[in-house]
Amino acid sequence: MDIKELGVAVIGSGRIGTLRASMAARHPAKKFLIVADKEKDRAEVLRQKTGADLATDNNYEAISHPEVNAVFVSTPEDDHVEAIMQAIELGKPIFVEKPLALRNEDCDAIIDAAEAAGVELVIGYSRRHDRRWMMAKEQIAQGNIGEIIGMQQRVYNTRAQMLEIVKRCLDATPVMDVLTYYVDMACWFMGDIKPVEVVARTHGKVFKEMGYDINEMTWTLITFENGAVVNLGIFYALPARYPTYGQSPRFEILGKDGVILLDVDNKDSVFFTEKGTPHAYVPDHDVNMLFMQTNSSGDWAVGDYWGPIANETRTWLDHLITGAPTGHTTAREGRRTVAVTLAIEEAAKTGKAITLDLK
Repeated sequence: MDIKELGVAVIGSGRIGTLRASMAARHPAKKFLIVADKEKDRAEVLRQKTGADLATDNNYEAISHPEVNAVFVSTPEDDHVEAIMQAIELGKPIFVEKPLALRNEDCDAIIDAAEAAGVELVIGYSRRHDRRWMMAKEQIAQGNIGEIIGMQQRVYNTRAQMLEIVKRCLDATPVMDVLTYYVDMACWFMGDIKPVEVVARTHGKVFKEMGYDINEMTWTLITFENGAVVNLGIFYALPARYPTYGQSPRFEILGKDGVILLDVDNKDSVFFTEKGTPHAYVPDHDVNMLFMQTNSSGDWAVGDYWGPIANETRTWLDHLITGAPTGHTTAREGRRTVAVTLAIEEAAKTGKAITLDLK
């Protein structure tokens, strides 16, 4: 890798694209920044906010710009493939928001093209870049809990935030949009040990009564080839004004020689105000009380952005300059996570056990 200065294209100027562009604009190696969105006005607003050099409503124009040598694909989940393929064709390293794609076939096509072109591609599973999860991975890698026998996880959020997700992409179900983070985490912790079977059950009322064909609750059991059993669960319909800004997860890793218990509800960090404070994700949704540090992407504080998305953005840009290794999800890891996540959806829908045959 011989990049000395960064020319960054951010494709998609929504919530996450705005964060990526803001982080890129602040990076000391940034020489050039262009932002794109199919809605030109939104791209222009982001250009002004970040001081980007250019804004466009043409994704290819941004990706192919001669100054660009790094591409963030921050479009909605159902709009990843075209921009990724364009960047691969032009030989430019890519950071794409999770998931890699919504179909296994699209993931395979992307991986084949990237490997043939020698293009590096990573996926933004930002949960990996929270300090707690990184420390858990380090203890596992050091062998301090021994062989993993099982894991237990659950994640909650409010119906108000899930409605914002559905507005962005109707295919972004709680499983495909959120539980996928914890599929990635479980597979990351298990290393080279492959998942082989998925069983799941699902139920929902809240969003169906609102006219959306999604279930807010899904629980799954994933069996790995060494016999380890992983239980993952999601409920994304807590009351609208429940005091969280984002994902409220717990994760327990049970090993032969030790255990790691991660409680990330953040109920020990309570903020209350009679004035009301804006929700970090839901527009026009002030709350009086919140558990601080629950915004899944991170938080603006004392003039900078802190948290998982800031960490994973900065370390990827650093990696492009220095070549230092990072913990980002690789393309093949991302494909595995998509396959397991889709199997959860299928198992939940059919009530059948789904056998996985992963490379």
